[in-house]
Amino acid sequence: MAIPISPETTDAELVRRAQAGELEAFEALTSRHEQRIYALAMRMLRQEHDAEDVTQQTFLGALENLDGFRGEASFSTWLLRIASHAALKIIRKRKGLNTVSLEEAMENSENFNSIPHPEFIADWRQSPELLVQQNEVRRLLDEALTRLDEKYRLVFLLRDVEGLSVRETANTLDLSEANVKVRLLRARLQLREQLTRTLGDPARRIERGPHHHE
Repeated sequence: MAIPISPETTDAELVRRAQAGELEAFEALTSRHEQRIYALAMRMLRQEHDAEDVTQQTFLGALENLDGFRGEASFSTWLLRIASHAALKIIRKRKGLNTVSLEEAMENSENFNSIPHPEFIADWRQSPELLVQQNEVRRLLDEALTRLDEKYRLVFLLRDVEGLSVRETANTLDLSEANVKVRLLRARLQLREQLTRTLGDPARRIERGPHHHE
C-alpha cells in the first residue's frame, strides 16, 4: 500500500520515492515547484510561450535525470539550475550565440571601479534584495527588473530572488564569481535608484557624493 503524500512530506522523501518509481511522488514535486520555475522563466525571458516551454523542459529534464540527483544541493536548487540553463539556451538563440558563453557575449570583464554613481539617491529603509520578499512591492520590482540590463537582471534573479549562492549563480551563468559579485552590486544599485523614485522619501533626498566600494 502506497504511503499517502501530504503537504508535510519533504522534497527529499518525495525524491526518494520518485527515484524508486513512484510517479505520484514526482507529480507532487512538479505541483509543488512548477509555479516558482515558471515565475523565474517568465522574469528571465518575458514571454509566456518561452516561459511555458522552459517550465516543461525543466520537469522533463528533471524526470529524465532523476536517478542522477544525489542531493548535494536541494531539489529546488537543482530545478532552478535546470530551468536557468534552459532559459539561457533561448537567450543565446535569440542573440545568435549558440556556442558562445554568456560571459563572452555580455562583456568579458567588469570591476568595482566601473560601477556608476546613482543619479538619484534618497534615504529608505530596505534594499532591493530585502524588498523582493514583500508581496506589496513585488509588482514594482518586476517592473524595475524589466528595465534592467539582461546581464544584471539574470544575476539578481538567481542570487537575490531565488537564493542561489554566488558560486551556484556563477556556475549556472558560466561567469566568474568576481563578475557575479560586480553584476549583483550593479543590479542592486540600479534597482535601488529606480525604486527610490517610488518608495523613497523626497524630503530626505541627499546630494550625490563620492561612491566607495569595500
